[in-house]
Amino acid sequence: MTRHTAPTQPSAPLSRRRTLAAGLALATLAAGTPLAAHAAFPERSITLVVPTAAGGGNDGMARVVAQKMSQLLGQSVIVENKAGANGAIAAEFVARAAPDGHTILFGYIGTHGMSPALQKLRYDPITQFEPIGMVCYSPTLMVINPKVPAKTVAEFVALTKANPTAYNYASAGNGTAPHFSAEMFKLESGAQMAHVPYRGSAPAMNDTMANQTQVMFPSLFSASSHVKNGKLRALALAGPKRSSLMPDVPTMEEAGIKGVEITQWYALFAPAKTSKAVVEQLNKTLNAALADKDVARRIEEQGAVVDSSTPEALAMTVRQELAKWRGVVQKAQLTAD
Repeated sequence: MTRHTAPTQPSAPLSRRRTLAAGLALATLAAGTPLAAHAAFPERSITLVVPTAAGGGNDGMARVVAQKMSQLLGQSVIVENKAGANGAIAAEFVARAAPDGHTILFGYIGTHGMSPALQKLRYDPITQFEPIGMVCYSPTLMVINPKVPAKTVAEFVALTKANPTAYNYASAGNGTAPHFSAEMFKLESGAQMAHVPYRGSAPAMNDTMANQTQVMFPSLFSASSHVKNGKLRALALAGPKRSSLMPDVPTMEEAGIKGVEITQWYALFAPAKTSKAVVEQLNKTLNAALADKDVARRIEEQGAVVDSSTPEALAMTVRQELAKWRGVVQKAQLTAD
């Protein structure tokens, strides 16, 4: 059976190496000069559009990055939340925005990988955007409601097979990472569970904590606090290695399920036809922000790993992710309904 893994080098978001652009941006910062000091861009405040509601994991990361970019650019970077349609509303809005770099998207695996692979949208993730750079990544975590009588992945799979109608998994909607992750898990493990899609990760997680649904596959970034306070039980990490935040939680492969490795990544995008000079300026600023120790700490303590990139590497990642998830859609026979 085909093993589904995160993209490999040179485009994969898992590389921890900082780019030359980040180093140049840091040198500029060290000299005490804002990155925008000798450039026409930005002429005014920048709007960073986030495809989820305020207060969620994506929103929190975006605000950390926006705050630091504001300092570096000498202009405000304002976060604007446009939740709905699994990120499509925000993506469409930015795709139609003026290509001047003053409206950018906090995109992620859903807007530029999974959802476009599942269904035809009113935007094209490749032709209607200019990649700016990767922000970070977070492995997927399998969590269950603590009332479910299972301590391991094997025990949970056995429960679902013994009673195929008793267990439901929650997702943030069709075409989202929790949806694809659960379907991959079903394919590889033989688990029997029904899909309950929600309009966003927060309500899906809330119902899993309330035992309205029994299992979910959110990002480690989104779920870590709920696991720590005992409202969710972590069974396995769908990543290449264990997390230092949860060293006792095995990887999916260690738990006996091969082929389920899903890395949720986050990145910045500008509208298509944004000039190369503006994209490069935004990339330098982003990478300098990510290289700041406080920014990295605030992101990584939540379960994400900072990972800068060039625009070219991000473009390749998007292409590889689309191909990968189209294959999963075909194999699992997934539909948007």
